[in-house]
Amino acid sequence: MPFQNVAIIGLGLLGGSLGQAVRAHLPGATTRGYDADPAVRVRARELGLADTIADTAAEAVTGADLVILCVPVGAMGKAAREIAGSLSPDVVISDVGSSKHAVAVALAAELPGFAVIPAHPVAGTERSGPDAGFASLFHNRWCIVTPPADVDAAKLARLVAFWKALGANVETMDAAHHDLVLAVTSHLPHLIAYTIVGTASDLEDVTQSEVIKYSAGGFRDFTRIAASDPTMWRDVFLSNREAVLEMLQRFSEDLTALQKAIRVGDGEQLFDHFTRTRAVRRSIIEEGQDDARPDFGRSDHNGGVGG
Repeated sequence: MPFQNVAIIGLGLLGGSLGQAVRAHLPGATTRGYDADPAVRVRARELGLADTIADTAAEAVTGADLVILCVPVGAMGKAAREIAGSLSPDVVISDVGSSKHAVAVALAAELPGFAVIPAHPVAGTERSGPDAGFASLFHNRWCIVTPPADVDAAKLARLVAFWKALGANVETMDAAHHDLVLAVTSHLPHLIAYTIVGTASDLEDVTQSEVIKYSAGGFRDFTRIAASDPTMWRDVFLSNREAVLEMLQRFSEDLTALQKAIRVGDGEQLFDHFTRTRAVRRSIIEEGQDDARPDFGRSDHNGGVGG
């Protein structure tokens, strides 16, 4: 077993799912959880999201050999400061944030001398809060680990083994490269979804609620993505702003090209573009990262938005 005592700071969707996944897949490990919101701690106790729900972050991490920070990326530094004085010398500190370079910098600054190995499980749903989690959230989903250059190889191997034990596929990469990849595969799609749904909301008076009434499948999928946790996504866009802005510029240029094709009636360009993008969808299904059924296989515990 890679770790005996796991501390989970933040008990929303990801933190709650982690607690349940450890219980399901690593029954010999003990878990302690903490959330800054007292109401969440009460609910976490009722749901049994960890073996013990602590009243302070310091209490939660005492004696832990793995600490996972499941807080918004903008709160990582503050969370690290709260636990710094209570960590065991050989502990591994990781996280689940959707941007990695900014998190790595923040954690390294607050926790000098400790083994900080950032990670990002690319899994989630549009739901949030302690009731949203489930043990199988990480099954067959990628967890990207972004170790620092001076990482302890044995501790890295243990963290990789931990995520594999929870059912995840694990990849390691440089933090900056991760942020660029996720900017196009996750962050930009969320930004587009938020924008489209916001535009529809602005048009509600003009369309007399027909946007909502006659929502087609495409718009419904956008609303599912746009229902994701606003605090988390605010912090993601601010912490990964350079990569997001780079991808947004590229997207704007491609959108302008399609706009021109529509204006001049260039059906061949439109057909070629749609054919190429259709192939991307098929590749995602072949990789086992989604479902070919009309509803995409969505259900209460299978739908999701990877953060």
